[in-house]
Amino acid sequence: MGRLTSVVLVTWNSARHLPRCLAAIRQQSWPEVELIVIDNGSTDGSAEQATIRNPGNRGFAAAVNQGIAAARGEFVLLCNPDAFLERDYIERIVAALDEAGESFGMATGKLLSTSGPVIDSKGIRMTRTGRHFDIDQGCADRADETTEVFGVSGAAAMYRMSFLRDVAIDGQPFDEDFFTYREDADIAWRGRLFGWRALYVPSAIAHHIRTVTPAKRRQLPAFINMHGVKNRFLLRLKNEGLYLALRNAPFELPRDLIAIIATLTIERSSLPAFSWIWRNRKRVLAKRRAIQSRRRVSDRELARWFR
Repeated sequence: MGRLTSVVLVTWNSARHLPRCLAAIRQQSWPEVELIVIDNGSTDGSAEQATIRNPGNRGFAAAVNQGIAAARGEFVLLCNPDAFLERDYIERIVAALDEAGESFGMATGKLLSTSGPVIDSKGIRMTRTGRHFDIDQGCADRADETTEVFGVSGAAAMYRMSFLRDVAIDGQPFDEDFFTYREDADIAWRGRLFGWRALYVPSAIAHHIRTVTPAKRRQLPAFINMHGVKNRFLLRLKNEGLYLALRNAPFELPRDLIAIIATLTIERSSLPAFSWIWRNRKRVLAKRRAIQSRRRVSDRELARWFR
């Protein structure tokens, strides 16, 4: 006990969820909590709660990095405004990380959906199609045990500060090119390459209102969907080695073709995703070289996580 945990909360027109979220953070049983709120140019009053106010929307990843730079804690907890932590969430995760050991740099509790007694996330799982999903999302809640997972959802993710410093590329723990969405999978994959592990702690409970799902894609702003398409390819361009690329190609390439055809025919507003990748190819490839040159774990060892 008595070790500082920094809670980083990014807001963007989040006023309807903030009171409950902030109340849950302030009621944590863990004795030392530092709250850092970064607002991304909200127009609904969210900025009134902010520690750091950005004049416009810098994106989730950039705002999180601002929070991490300001944080003083041994641990950093990311908490979405639409996530509500139970009172002992931080305490239980820190205890589990202490027991698991220093190689575990990421952890999550059990995230339950607010729409019913079902799972929202138990962490991130990877697939051979190049997609990632929240473990057991939509499944009925049940008793389970603390276990290792590939990575953790950014909605209520705990990181060791030592992990965030180790995985940073060009001074960025979270890759700001992602802007929003998939940045949690990216840092998880990079952490795995660098030898870090992730932990699921079912005794730590949080509740999450999931506002972005594939079923709601057509209701989302065009720029959000564009980043989703871009980040699908950016994730692999940076992190996937040759062995995994060849192993997963029979599953990834058909899915890529579907995504490209859909963008050309149905969702043309996402076409800028491909021009963005081309314009920024040198920076993306430089990040890839930096990551691959520092990797400590082979693709053959990681292959078991891609199912």
